[in-house]
Parts: sequence; structure tokens; C-alpha cells
Amino acid sequence: MRMNRLKEAFRQQLPVVNGWLAIPSGYSAEIAGHQGYDAITVDMQHGMIDFSNALSMLQAISCTPAVPLARVACNDPAQIMRLLDAGAWGIICPMISSAEQARQFVSACRYPPLGTRSFGPARALLYGGKDYPQYANGEILTLAMIETREGLANLDAILDTEGLDGVFIGPNDLSLTLTGSASAESQHPDMLAAIELVLSRSGAHGKVAGIFCTSGDAAAARLAQGFQLVTPANDVMQLGRAAREAIAATLGKSAPTRGVSGY
Repeated sequence: MRMNRLKEAFRQQLPVVNGWLAIPSGYSAEIAGHQGYDAITVDMQHGMIDFSNALSMLQAISCTPAVPLARVACNDPAQIMRLLDAGAWGIICPMISSAEQARQFVSACRYPPLGTRSFGPARALLYGGKDYPQYANGEILTLAMIETREGLANLDAILDTEGLDGVFIGPNDLSLTLTGSASAESQHPDMLAAIELVLSRSGAHGKVAGIFCTSGDAAAARLAQGFQLVTPANDVMQLGRAAREAIAATLGKSAPTRGVSGY
């Protein structure tokens, strides 16, 4: 089976830079996969992506050096299993707030006797090899998103979930629930304390800590802080930023920090 390079990187405590795609395009997924990312996540929660789009994007990423991942819309075993069958080498699951939710998520990613994943690897056999069923339980990456007060309160129980590789902070939702404002780079004391809590408890449990960031500079700061997996903005944010910078350079002006899309 094709080994999951992300898991080896985590074992060696190497940083992992993860691309994030919200635009439904196999072509843009292929471009992103050739830019040097360690992994690329297809976002089916807040992106404009359906399963057909996701399939073509996973196929495109599979032709690049990046490891294909997917964020599901919710903790739905059927969607999780279908994306794994389509060749996702890891799943990021949003809004995990309890140990029971974490166990349900991990169970959907693992074949019996370790879980409840239904057998039918389909395209995963093409990408992973004929022995995929024998090794998939050990290679598929599972990351639970911490985005709520309940998730923070139950953090140790979530991290104690057998088979969970780590947690991934959704900073906008976490900031919204803690401070009333969605701000990925919030400096609110409650938000800063929550991030430190996730980092410290993840380390204590020997689990990966990841986080979504708004830029490369922000991602570099998170790596220095101790996160192992960082996402330096998504394709929509990067496209908007690059366009504003190009227009500003053309006109000899400073680029505005935000566009009409809010990014």
C-alpha cells in the first residue's frame, strides 16, 4: 500500500504545510498539488464542492506529490466512507465536541474490527495498491476539528480517542463561540488561552495539532508556536490576495488588505 507520508512526517516531528481548496476544479487542484504542499485538503464543508467535484480533484491531486485529504461537511459516516473510497488519504472532521463524536468519526475511517467502515475501496485501490484493505487502518489520517466550547471542555477525552491522529483548530468558529466574533487571528485572551490549551494537551497525548491560518506569515508563526500542521489560507483567499496585489502593482498603489469577498 502507498504509505501516508504525513504520518511519517509527524513521527519525525517535521512541519506539514497543507493546501486548502474551496473552488471546485480539478485543474486548480492539480496546479496546487505541484506547488510544494505536503498535503492538499478538498473542502466539502464551506467550499462550493460536491462529491463529483471532489472525485475529480482527488484524482488530480493524486497525480502530484501532495497527499490528498478531505474535510467532510459533517460527522456523517456515509460521506466519510465515500471520500475514503474515492482516494482521500485522510479526513478532517468539523465540529467534534465530545468523545462520542470523536469515536464515531474514527470508527467510520477504520475497517472492522477497529471500526465500522464498510468495505468497497473502489478508487482507493487504484491509488493505494491492491493491499490497501490490509493496511488502510494504519495509514488513513484522522483529524478532529476543535471549534466549540464543548470541544475545549472535552478536549482530553477527545484526544484520548483510540485511532485519532490529532486535532485541527477551526479558528473562525472557535473565535466566534468564545468571543462573539469570527477572527482567525484573534488576540482575545480567551482565544489565546484556548489555542495554548489545544497545543499543550495535544502534546501531552502525543497527538498532532493543526490549525487553519490566513497567510504564510501567520502559518510560520503557528509552526514556531508548536503546531505541526498548518494551512496558509485557502485558494479563494490566495486568489483574491494575488489579484489585489497585481492590480496595486499595476497602478503603483498599495494593495488593499481585504476584497469585496471578505478575504
